[in-house]
Amino acid sequence: MSESVSEVPQAPDTPGAVPGALATPVAPVAGVPIGAGGGGRARRQSDFLYYGLRNKKLIIGITVELLLLLLAIIGPIIAKYPDQAYTGFPTQHPGSKFWFGTTDAGQDVFSQVVNGLRESYLVGLIGAVSAAVIGMTLGFIAGWRGGILDEVLQMLTNIIVMMPALVLIIVIGSYLSHPNLLFEGVFIGLTTWPWVARAVRAQTFTLRSREFVDLAKLSGKRPVSIIVKEIAPNMASYLFLVVVLLFGSSMLLAASYDFLGVGPTNQVSLGWIMQQASNEAALQLHYWWWFIPPGALLTAMVAALLVANVGLDEVFNPKLREQ
Repeated sequence: MSESVSEVPQAPDTPGAVPGALATPVAPVAGVPIGAGGGGRARRQSDFLYYGLRNKKLIIGITVELLLLLLAIIGPIIAKYPDQAYTGFPTQHPGSKFWFGTTDAGQDVFSQVVNGLRESYLVGLIGAVSAAVIGMTLGFIAGWRGGILDEVLQMLTNIIVMMPALVLIIVIGSYLSHPNLLFEGVFIGLTTWPWVARAVRAQTFTLRSREFVDLAKLSGKRPVSIIVKEIAPNMASYLFLVVVLLFGSSMLLAASYDFLGVGPTNQVSLGWIMQQASNEAALQLHYWWWFIPPGALLTAMVAALLVANVGLDEVFNPKLREQ
């Protein structure tokens, strides 16, 4: 490999980051030099498919995630009752009539879980996109410009890192009559972007001194064009892994906020179901069907993303591939 991207710093232990999930460097695929043209891109795509289809971690992670996503999409269609409807059969065990049993108020747990699954995916997507856009934009700007602007952005990043997100969402939520999923997702994005900005800044610092960037400068390209067309494509594998991590961590944070009662109170989510089960002492009363399904599905959602992330890291990084 003629040139390679320098090692990416591991994401710090900040809110929303998953420690240890990106501990290895991300490099271009299959020995294609940085800045390679259309042939290089075609070679990278071919190698990604070749190694991706043979990576068991990636296949397992994606398969589980697609099955859960399918359940989230078709679940409300096959659910027998609305998620908040009272069936008149409290604390029923799982069976043919109620697949996941009912709550102590007679609500169908399966209907709540499949609707909560969809809401968890939505808030995870909103949080991941928000954090990725903010973090990558500021990281590219800081890494490209440097100087005083870089110092200002680093100071802003440090301020966000030090802010107590849980206290902040409690304070803001107290002024909102009905916090919704959009508010929760955007809030997660606004509080989890710093580690993304730091990692992208470090990579941009390294790449901006490469020959293909110097050639782009000599050809008269604007900084925005250089970042978008030259630097970002050579970080595409890492940026994709960042979004995967943000997606999983956003769902976990949303579930934590919902379980603590500071998330949306008028929408069913997996965290909200577990909060209701906890409030009604489902664990002590042995209503296991009330709290185990949402907890198991949330665990499967995040675990599948992390397994897929490890598989993608192995596919993108030639040093980690199984020969």
